[in-house]
Amino acid sequence: MAPRARSKDKELNLVVVESPAKARTIGRILGPHYTIKASLGHVRDLPDKELGIDTDKGFAPRYHVLGNKRSTLKELKALGGQASNIYLATDPDREGEAISWHLLKAAGWEEGLIRRVVFHEITRQAVEEAFRHPRGIDMQLVNAQQARRILDRLVGYKLSPLLWRKVQKGLSAGRVQSVALRLVVEREEEVDAFVPQEYWRIEARLAKEGQKEKPFPAVLHSEKGRRGRLKVSDEAAARGIVQELEGASYRVASIQKREVRQTPAPPFTTSTLQQEAWRKLRFSAHKTMGLAQQLYEGIALGSEGSVGLITYMRTDSTRVAPSALHEARDFIRDVYGEEYLPTKARIFTKRARGAQEAHEAIRPTSVLRTPRDVKKHLSADQARLYRLIWERMVASQMAVAREDATTVEVEAGCRKTQKAYLFRAKGSVLKFPGFRILYLEGRDEAAGEREDKEVALPPLAREEPLVCLGLDPEQRFTQPPPRYTEATLIRTLEEKGIGRPSTYATILSTLRERDYVTSSQRRLVPTALGRAVCHLLMDFFPSIMDIDFTARMEGNLDRIAQGATQWVPVLSEFYQPFQKALEEAAEKMPRVRVEEPTGEECPECGKPLVIRRGRYGSFMGCSGFPACRYTRPLAKDTGIKCPRCGEGMLVERRSRKRGRVFYGCSRYPDCDFTVARKPLSQRCPECDGLLVRSGANGAQCINCAYRGPVPEEEAQDTAIGGG
Repeated sequence: MAPRARSKDKELNLVVVESPAKARTIGRILGPHYTIKASLGHVRDLPDKELGIDTDKGFAPRYHVLGNKRSTLKELKALGGQASNIYLATDPDREGEAISWHLLKAAGWEEGLIRRVVFHEITRQAVEEAFRHPRGIDMQLVNAQQARRILDRLVGYKLSPLLWRKVQKGLSAGRVQSVALRLVVEREEEVDAFVPQEYWRIEARLAKEGQKEKPFPAVLHSEKGRRGRLKVSDEAAARGIVQELEGASYRVASIQKREVRQTPAPPFTTSTLQQEAWRKLRFSAHKTMGLAQQLYEGIALGSEGSVGLITYMRTDSTRVAPSALHEARDFIRDVYGEEYLPTKARIFTKRARGAQEAHEAIRPTSVLRTPRDVKKHLSADQARLYRLIWERMVASQMAVAREDATTVEVEAGCRKTQKAYLFRAKGSVLKFPGFRILYLEGRDEAAGEREDKEVALPPLAREEPLVCLGLDPEQRFTQPPPRYTEATLIRTLEEKGIGRPSTYATILSTLRERDYVTSSQRRLVPTALGRAVCHLLMDFFPSIMDIDFTARMEGNLDRIAQGATQWVPVLSEFYQPFQKALEEAAEKMPRVRVEEPTGEECPECGKPLVIRRGRYGSFMGCSGFPACRYTRPLAKDTGIKCPRCGEGMLVERRSRKRGRVFYGCSRYPDCDFTVARKPLSQRCPECDGLLVRSGANGAQCINCAYRGPVPEEEAQDTAIGGG
């Protein structure tokens, strides 16, 4: 299947990719003997206005050429008719394989002319190697993608109209989307059902004798002679212990020291990139994938031309090519020194289920292109994401970090009751930063709060007496499980085997677009509509909403891709019980009217205002409709307190006359504060006033003359939900 000799002047080698950016980058590598064209994604798909699947004849799909791709396909067919070789260089995954197959079928090309080329980075070495070893279309990958597309069409096309009839028009249900919604709804119900339990924390301020100016805290842990942590459930118990400890003597009972070695995280996969970009950059999954696509397809680097800066961004693998490992190790040795370089390259073998070993992790195509070197050629957001990917890759090959962790137990002997209590303090000292000199992985919010935080400890010796400078009892309450963020929901979906990482961005966007979830202080909260849809689907389609069932279906799709099973039996096994459930739901599912109370009264008739959904999204309307037709746009909470009254929150509003967006206090008309520009959560560094956006990346204070850049964590973060 090698291409013919290039010496013929009239020979045409046609190369088809998905995007113009990718075409430019590959064209620079291949040179004038190749004509590079972009298909702009899929050229054919299932029809929009009908099911397009013959469920009685082996689930045969009826594909049609997309209306906006007819001229593109016409051009490709004409060029293909003149070509000696046709190279299909679409992305190296199931979707890319399916795009190539659809091109072949829609254009009517001879299969003997088709050369499928696959590369995971757009560099000269990778592209030339791929063109030296072309192959045919992999129908196992195509069939896995077809099976997924047909499954999703069956669920969406059959369930969505049912929701239109039973709830309201414009709703949708998806095979994976609906399970993701279930996770968000069930977490919210856990939060609603949570009953806080009171407890008290008693902290002692201790110091070495003669060093009262250098105290350190220790937290009451247990009563000596009794196993388990001491539970102090109310104020009376706390005050009683404090009274017992009046005049107590304190001494160091034990000191435990151990060296803690911390290994760097592996290079990014699709899901870990989405999670970390959310934690550190506040980028939505949708925004992250869009930026990563740009970095992969190629960025113009001045005289160097268009260069692909990262490897393919849809991958489950943490594998790194040997050449990239060697380059990273050489870079670390030259820049950081031998002490920061492990004796051997670090190999990460743990991969997500279904990962293909041929794929690589997401990494820079060359670590020699440092973030500083390429920054001037990138947008602000491209530069931030590239830095994240670059640092993660380099750090993954650096030495472990080492620190000494110390746990000190302090015995407090009560003179009044002859009891003894044990206080505990923890501290650590970083001995060698290793990879942490460059990068440290972000963390998600955990339930509750750590009781024993690490503190700076003075040098202590066993049996050393200490001075207590005071006891501080503090009332606390147990905390509910945290609501999902984009990062924690993506992590949960991957852990449970629901969907594929490449689909997570679309899932999250759809949940927001359909008004099933909203964001509050960057947490995902289900709407009343989302809850209603979730419970209806759980009642009438338990298998669709079953997490284990969805994960098993994902495993079946992986087996189709591996050639271990056929796609038609998988679809048949799913469809028969699904069709039966549909028929029962059409008859028995109740009609539901979703109206979420707002706590406000209609200014025209006095009846309660509720949140409704219409053709153009959610809005507030009078519950007395149709007798009263009062409506107004739904205000979006920014999570920022009103700087005037300090009680209300600034919410996004839209003026009725001109339709312009502005921000005002939620306590209007009691507080009439407004500002035309988007407020920022960071305060003015000069007067602590409210900062608002000024231009794309600027900020200015509404109280003083301060002007400066948007704080890094808010830069370009114009829409957490939409990217």
